[in-house]
Amino acid sequence: MDLYTITSEATGELEDRKSRFLAFLVPYGAFPARLEALRKEHRKANHFVTAHRHLLEDDRIEESGKDDGEPAGTSGMPTLKVLQGAKLIEAGVIVVRYFGGVKLGGGGLARAYSGAAADAIANATLVPFQKLARKTISAEFAKSSDLERQVETLGLTVISRDYTATGVTLAVEGPEDLIEQV
Repeated sequence: MDLYTITSEATGELEDRKSRFLAFLVPYGAFPARLEALRKEHRKANHFVTAHRHLLEDDRIEESGKDDGEPAGTSGMPTLKVLQGAKLIEAGVIVVRYFGGVKLGGGGLARAYSGAAADAIANATLVPFQKLARKTISAEFAKSSDLERQVETLGLTVISRDYTATGVTLAVEGPEDLIEQV
C-alpha cells in the first residue's frame, strides 16, 4: 500500500454559517507541541478537534480522532477519515473552531471539520512515506573508507561513529530497503 507523509506544516480554512474552522496539518513528531501552542494562541476558540495516524514498531497503525466537546462522532472521526483517505501516515491534523452562533447539526459539523482538514491536505506537499530503520555496521580500518563511501552513496544518515582498536563501528539510519544493501 502506498502511503504518504509530510515534512512541514500546512494549513487550511473553512467558514460555515459564521463558524470558522482553521486546520493545521503537522508532522507527527511536532503534533503534541503544536496542539499546545495552538491552545495558547487561540484562547477564545471553542474546540480543538484532533486526528492523527502513526506507524508503530510492529507495523500497526495507531490512529485516533478526538471530538473535544463536539457531539460524539461529528468531528474527530470525520477528520480521521480524511487522513485515511489521503493515505497519510506520521501526520496529525488539528482543527480549531470558533463558534459563530449558529448550530450546524451533526452533518454540518462533519462536513465542516472534514472540509477544513481536506483543505489543509490540499495545501500540503505530500511525499511518499518510507519506513526508516537503523543498523550498526563495523569495518576494519582498511575497509572503513569503502564503508563510509557506501553509506554516503546510499544517502544514509550516520547516527554515531565509534572508533575501536581495530576499526570503526557506524550506527546508520535510512529507508529500510537501502539499509539492507549495506
